[in-house]
Amino acid sequence: MSGRNGFLLLGGSASVGAGAVHFLAAGMHTEHATLARLMVVLAAMQCAAGVAVLLSDRKIVVSALAAVNAFAVAVWAFTRFADISWVTGLTAEAPGVADTVCAALGALAVLGAAIVLVRPGATLPPMRSGFAAAAVGVLALAAMLNGVGHVHSHGDGDDHAHAAGEDHGDSWPRAFDPGKPIDISGVPGVTAEQEQRATALIQNTLAKLPAFADVTTIGALGFRSIGDAATGYEHWINTGYIRDDSFLDPTRPESLVYRVDGQNRTLVSAMYMAKGKKIDDPALTEYAGPLMQWHVHDNLCWKAGDNGPQVAGVTDELGNCPPNSINPGAGDPMVHVWIAPHECGPFAALEGHGAGQAATDGRRTDTCGGHDHGGGHK
Repeated sequence: MSGRNGFLLLGGSASVGAGAVHFLAAGMHTEHATLARLMVVLAAMQCAAGVAVLLSDRKIVVSALAAVNAFAVAVWAFTRFADISWVTGLTAEAPGVADTVCAALGALAVLGAAIVLVRPGATLPPMRSGFAAAAVGVLALAAMLNGVGHVHSHGDGDDHAHAAGEDHGDSWPRAFDPGKPIDISGVPGVTAEQEQRATALIQNTLAKLPAFADVTTIGALGFRSIGDAATGYEHWINTGYIRDDSFLDPTRPESLVYRVDGQNRTLVSAMYMAKGKKIDDPALTEYAGPLMQWHVHDNLCWKAGDNGPQVAGVTDELGNCPPNSINPGAGDPMVHVWIAPHECGPFAALEGHGAGQAATDGRRTDTCGGHDHGGGHK
């Protein structure tokens, strides 16, 4: 191959553009460290291959350009329909503007390289290739600007987070319906990173938690009821998951919450716990800012049961428990993530006297105004 091929200029520019979009995407997936690192590596390879073909038209360099971008496009196409289970966060999702443009640029890079490899003599006039490369740059820039304005989501293709600049009001909490687009935007005091983490947590919980929907099977996994079905909701806890190092992991939820309807149980929420942390730990309070309020249950009384600890009630005004039960203290902080509709939002606390105490001196944003929350709320 001799001379500077216009198809290589176009393909190289497209690869660099796709790499730039992937760099931006990596920064928007920091809640999944492995996925973010893999995106950085892929972005670097696309940029390096794109620059390389602008400097050399050797067959091995052109082949590398085609291979790297073909891989990127294949992964994008696969994840429109299915998860890649060994990479946390790389779940099926509907095409978005930024990721679709990124895939299109990758495909354009593959096309340019393929033409050069199959027909070495084919080329584009310099002016056309220059205009095409400039258009590629504009397209990549537009995709990155679009990505900055939207939170990248995983899971159901119809679920998405809205741009922070859109007018959705700043009220929080808002009613949550898992069948509708998620809207947690525009809340005062919530950063873009916190909104992204909260969105990913909701999406991951919606996608993974239904594996525990059949209450008759979870006993074999180590879950035990705490005996509170009379409240209308029944908690099942897993001491093995409580003791491990998992954090906000919907495949290892420390507690499951089921709505009670006679003998029927409907899974409605995970109750995640943070082992060994204080309720005001920055790792918790800054995870999603005021969107999520971690809480503790410092007034619950427990007794021994046949299959584990059982709730016996709450302390009285003097801090005393019913006979044959004890109050062990606050315990690990916890937070709910709902997969069923809730008028108080996706992180709503359960209502009632034992609903817990949050690390705040102000209004609880995991409850709704106008309800009788009882003495359990601060």
